[in-house]
Amino acid sequence: MAFPFFALAKNAWMKPLTYQSNNVTIEVRPSASGVATIYDKEIVLYIASLMLAKIEVGESVTQDFVFTAHDLFTVTGANHSARSYGRLSEALERLQGTQIKTNIEAGGEGEEGFFSWLSEAKLHYSRTRGGERRLKAVKVRLCDWLFRAILLDRHVLDYAAAYFQLGPIERRIYEVARSSGEDRLEVDLATFRLQIGYQNPLANFRNALKQIAAADSIPDYRLELIEQAPDEREAPGAGGAALRCRWCSAGVRRSSAAMIRRGAESPAG
Repeated sequence: MAFPFFALAKNAWMKPLTYQSNNVTIEVRPSASGVATIYDKEIVLYIASLMLAKIEVGESVTQDFVFTAHDLFTVTGANHSARSYGRLSEALERLQGTQIKTNIEAGGEGEEGFFSWLSEAKLHYSRTRGGERRLKAVKVRLCDWLFRAILLDRHVLDYAAAYFQLGPIERRIYEVARSSGEDRLEVDLATFRLQIGYQNPLANFRNALKQIAAADSIPDYRLELIEQAPDEREAPGAGGAALRCRWCSAGVRRSSAAMIRRGAESPAG
C-alpha cells in the first residue's frame, strides 16, 4: 500500500493517525488496544498474497480465510515461541478494532464511514490429553473494502523476504519506493515524512534517515541523504541545509539530493 494506514510502532500506538495529500484523506482511530501497527500488517500481506495466488490459478475466494500460525510465522520469519502466539492474538485484535475512514476507492467503489481491516478474527484451539490448548487454525473475515482492493484492484505487491526483518521506518520506505512504480522519483523531506507516516518532528525524521542510510539494510534500494546548498533550496528546511529524497534505478548518476536508489530488480508488483 502506498499510503500510511498503519502505526510505525512496535508497541501500542494510542493516538489517531491522519493523512491528507493530493485529494486523498485517511483517518485512523485506535481501539482500546491501539492502532494496528506495521508489524500487524504482516497478517494482511500474508492473507492477500495467498488469496491472489488462488485467484491466479483459477480458484474462487471469499472474504473468509483460514490459515495456520505456523505457516504465517514461517513466511514472516517469526519464531514459534509462546510469545509469538500471544503477539498474533494481539495483532488480530488491533486489526479488528482499528477504525479507518478514507476516500480511497476499492474495486471502483467508495465507502462513507469507518471500517476495520478484519470484520472477524478467531483463534481455533484443540485440547491435548494433558488439557493444554493447542492452536489449530486462525480464521479471519476481510472487510469489504480490503476484499475489493485484493480481488478487483489487485493492489498487492511482491515483497522481498528481508522486508520482514526490517524496522518500521525501513518497511515504509521500502513500500513507498516499491509502490511508486517509478524508476526515478524525487521528493522533498517534508513530503517524504508525510508519505512514510512518521509522527515525530521533521528533525527527528532526518536523524532517523541518516541512521537508516548508514545501515543500508533496505532490500533492493539504497537510501542516500545529501544536503543541498542554500541556493538550491526550494523551501526552508528544519535546520541546516534542505534535503530532498529520490529513488532511481541502478546506474542513474547521483545528484545533490537525498536519494533512494533501486538496486537489483525486485519482483514486479
